[in-house]
Amino acid sequence: MSSNNKPVAIVTGASSGIGRATAIALKGAGYRVYGTSRRQIPASPDGITMLACDVADNASVDTLVAHVLAEAGRIDVLVNNAGLGMTAGAEEVSVERAKTLFEVNVFGVLRMTNAVLPTMRRQKSGRIINISSVLGFIPAPHMAHYAATKHALEGYSESLDHEIRTFGVRVSLIEPAYTRTSFDANAIQPDRLIAAYEPGRASADAVMQTAMTTGDAPEVVAGAVLEAVGAKHPKLRYAAGKLARQISFLRRFVPATAFDKSLRKQNGLPA
Repeated sequence: MSSNNKPVAIVTGASSGIGRATAIALKGAGYRVYGTSRRQIPASPDGITMLACDVADNASVDTLVAHVLAEAGRIDVLVNNAGLGMTAGAEEVSVERAKTLFEVNVFGVLRMTNAVLPTMRRQKSGRIINISSVLGFIPAPHMAHYAATKHALEGYSESLDHEIRTFGVRVSLIEPAYTRTSFDANAIQPDRLIAAYEPGRASADAVMQTAMTTGDAPEVVAGAVLEAVGAKHPKLRYAAGKLARQISFLRRFVPATAFDKSLRKQNGLPA
C-alpha cells in the first residue's frame, strides 16, 4: 500500500516512552504516522515523521495539523499523549504553577482535538485516543494536581464522545498504571517546599522511583491504543496492563473505607 492510501495518525509526545511505542505500533499496523515533540528532533529510521509541536500553543497546533493535511490529506487517528507530571503536596503548588500543568495535560488535548475535529467530521470517521491514567479515577496523595488533570480529561472525553458519535468519530481513554517512562524526569517542580509535607513527598517520590523500574513497558500501553483504534465498537475506557485492570476492579467493587485504607498504606501514609 502506498503512503497516500494509508490511514493517517498523529501521536503527540512521540519522542520517547508511551508516545514513541504507540507511534511505532501504529506504523506497524499500517498507519502513516506523524509524531510530535516540543522540539524538532532528527528523522528516525523507523518511518515515523517527527514534527515540532507545542500543544500549549495555539499557533503551533494549527501549523502542525495544517502541515499533516497538506501532506497526507486526511487524519484518521489522534493520540493525545503529550503530558507533564508533578509530585508535591497540594499546598506547595501555586495556581500559576498548576496552570502550567493544565495547559499541557488538559488544554493541550482540547487544542489538538479542536484542530482535527473539522476534518474528522467531514470524513465522517475518526478516532481520538486520550492517554489518561488510573489517577483519572482514583486519588493520588502528593499528586493532586496531576490527578486533577486526568480527572478533567476523563470528564471531557466521556462528554465529547457523546457529542461526536453522530459524525462517525469516537473517543477512547487509555488508563495505564505505573509505566517505565521518563515521567519523573519531565515532572514540574513545586514553587515552594513545606517541611510538614516532606515525609509524604519523599514517600511519593520513592513509590514513583520504584515504579519507573518495575512498571509496565510502554508497549503495554501502545497495545491498548491499538485495541481501541481497531475496535469496531470501541469502549470508552481501556485499562492498560494487569495492575491497571486490578485497580479499576477494586475501585468499583471494594468498599470506599477499605480502598482508602489500602491506598494510604501503599503510599506510606499513617492510618
